[in-house]
Amino acid sequence: MKYLIALFMTSLISVAGLRAQENVLLYPGAIPGSKPTPVDFKEIIENGKDGILRVSKVSQPTLSVFLPVKEKATGAAVIICPGGGYGILAIGHEGYDVAKKFNEIGVAAFVLKYRLPDNAIMLDKSFGPLQDAQQAVYELRRNALKWNINPEKIGVMGFSAGGHLAASLTVHYGDVKIENKEKLDLRPDFSVLIYPVISFRESPHTGSAKNLAGPNLTEDQKDYFSNEKYVNDRTPVTFLVHANDDQTVPVENSVVFNRALVKAGVKSEMHLYQGGGHGFGLNNKTTADQWFDRLVNWMKANKVI
Repeated sequence: MKYLIALFMTSLISVAGLRAQENVLLYPGAIPGSKPTPVDFKEIIENGKDGILRVSKVSQPTLSVFLPVKEKATGAAVIICPGGGYGILAIGHEGYDVAKKFNEIGVAAFVLKYRLPDNAIMLDKSFGPLQDAQQAVYELRRNALKWNINPEKIGVMGFSAGGHLAASLTVHYGDVKIENKEKLDLRPDFSVLIYPVISFRESPHTGSAKNLAGPNLTEDQKDYFSNEKYVNDRTPVTFLVHANDDQTVPVENSVVFNRALVKAGVKSEMHLYQGGGHGFGLNNKTTADQWFDRLVNWMKANKVI
């Protein structure tokens, strides 16, 4: 019954204008670290008055598959983690819209509808999203042939709290939280972080921290989820975008991560805009510059495409 409900929900999102070629359940079997989902715990999909498509109460994670036309396909792929403070997913403008943009440049895109931390459905809610991000990499590498992607050109991208999730995967890929019988490498080959939450120590976004790990974070949790502390010379090449006037997630989050990358000798590029605030998605209305164009140049420079 649970499986049928999950299929119905993914179909419902398709009707909402998804236009993905495929919606797949992230886990073929049991979801790690999960509790039985209460009957009244139902996924909510709504299109706000601001035009933003949001999803909340996610208990069944999925991947929405956007593949470029074969003539354009480069073999590169990206897993997209929408933001929303670990409370909702802004899955339209920070997910599906971005996926379509990647298809235009020949990159396969997979929008990750990850579980939102909740004690009602998780044994340890702080690790649920990271498990889903690791499972996404696992599924892409396992099904690379099916989706016509290069298993050595799989990246992760995240916005805001989704940027925190992407950064967590970027540095904690070796702390395996899922079943991985084939021992596939869960390290992303590149990382793209857009106005990301990075640190629970320096200039933290307290809403994301509270939603992920609860109101009383331990010192160990604060350290583990302060991703700048775990950058090393194996950390993937990284591209960052932020606005200096971001009042929601301070720009210092990107700055400290970039500083750690430079110190570790990891290639990185950061674009800071004087304006734009937070949550602008693909379109920073304060500038004629398009950060996605800068990203394309960076991907070419690093031979991702």
